[in-house]
Amino acid sequence: MVCLIKQVPDTRNITADVLREDGTVNRRALPAVVNPDDLFALEMALDVKDKYGGEVTVISMGPPAAIEVLRDAMSRGADHAILLTDKKFAGADTLATSHVLESAIRKNGSFNLIFCGRQAIDGDTAQVGPQVAEKLDIPQVTFAEAIESLDQDDIVIRRAIEGGFERIRGRIPLLVTVTNTAANPRPPSIKRQMFWKKAQARSSVQSEEEREMLSGRKLLIPVWGLAEVGCAAEICGFAGSATWIKNVENVKLTASEPKCFDTSAGGIKKLINELIDEHII
Repeated sequence: MVCLIKQVPDTRNITADVLREDGTVNRRALPAVVNPDDLFALEMALDVKDKYGGEVTVISMGPPAAIEVLRDAMSRGADHAILLTDKKFAGADTLATSHVLESAIRKNGSFNLIFCGRQAIDGDTAQVGPQVAEKLDIPQVTFAEAIESLDQDDIVIRRAIEGGFERIRGRIPLLVTVTNTAANPRPPSIKRQMFWKKAQARSSVQSEEEREMLSGRKLLIPVWGLAEVGCAAEICGFAGSATWIKNVENVKLTASEPKCFDTSAGGIKKLINELIDEHII
């Protein structure tokens, strides 16, 4: 199994002030976190591993600092990790990102299932998972909540839809995007956390002696750039992005006058109707 995870800026306090002139996010201006939906995807992959066996490889594309999300994933139970980092990957939209991820997945070898979070909080597009599936020419199931059965190549997935759920039967290989209504992510194991905090990216280790030591303990995380994934430069990063940000503005909501509602049943109903009419809820 492959699980795609991402380190994202904490967008709870994002404003236009943290965006560059080209519309890309200055990630150094915000604290970094693991993309929340990706943790649900990792949990689903680990649950399949617990019930049916197999191994989980986590892949993350980002700056060198993204090794932190790989350490976190390994602490939760993943078996292998790969960091995709290259200056030529920078500024990628979903199309350029999916080109790199697809190439990396193919380079990594055969797979049965690919898990992705439903969407990333820094873009909210929900496009990368489906685009990767299309490029790999495999079926996909989005908004997955649970894998109900897996028997050789046959899989049944419960998928969230408006007002309920549906069951989908498919055949692997298959890509699954996981929603946050799936099983809650397990916390990192303290023992594994203490072990994997020492993991280093191969490119950051200068000493041959240290490299051999970390490799012997399986604490050396492979780092793949443009040359390793074998992706054409013109379809990667900012150069390969078909979309870009034209303009971003800070929006300040103001009210011309306060409105008061009494606490009776009728007053509360009037308040709710007002919020609905204004598209607030």
